[in-house]
Amino acid sequence: MNMSKKTTNNSNKSCEDWVPVQGINNGMIILNNNQKVTGVKITPRNIFILDADSQMGIINNLKNFYNQIDFEFWLVVADRPVDISVYMSQLQLLYNQTQSTAVRKLITEDIQKGNSFMNNNVVDTEYYILFKDNDLDRIQKRIRNLINSLSSCGLTASQTSNEDLRIILDNFLNGGSTTEFGTVVAL
Repeated sequence: MNMSKKTTNNSNKSCEDWVPVQGINNGMIILNNNQKVTGVKITPRNIFILDADSQMGIINNLKNFYNQIDFEFWLVVADRPVDISVYMSQLQLLYNQTQSTAVRKLITEDIQKGNSFMNNNVVDTEYYILFKDNDLDRIQKRIRNLINSLSSCGLTASQTSNEDLRIILDNFLNGGSTTEFGTVVAL
């Protein structure tokens, strides 16, 4: 009898009840046990446009960087939808203001390209190194070390923002597909 009560209680829980997240604050996910998950966001860089020696230098620096990390961490890759609606509006305004047919043709081509991006759900791929800790001083020290070490590898990094962490959680909880809720209309 006691077992059926547990089953009933568990079946009534929402998704939020199963995820041990208290909140997101100051670029950190605060877990129910008060541990904090945070890290750095790495700006993507195409090293394959560099000469072979530069590529190997960056790769070797990254190998050294990863081997020097002395705490548990996660490499996370997350897709973020690209919103070019403002750019598309600006193109449309420019098109309306332009009289030259040659320039209008170029703008029309850009508008068509933008529409194809929007119709094909184009995303930016973002890279993160995340870790979990309780001590705020140690967290800040690790973030500074990660940013400086990645800089010596030729990469730019910054501490994760609240929005970055929301995107990561959304990707994780929704299997990488974007969640869009429509408006419910009563007839």
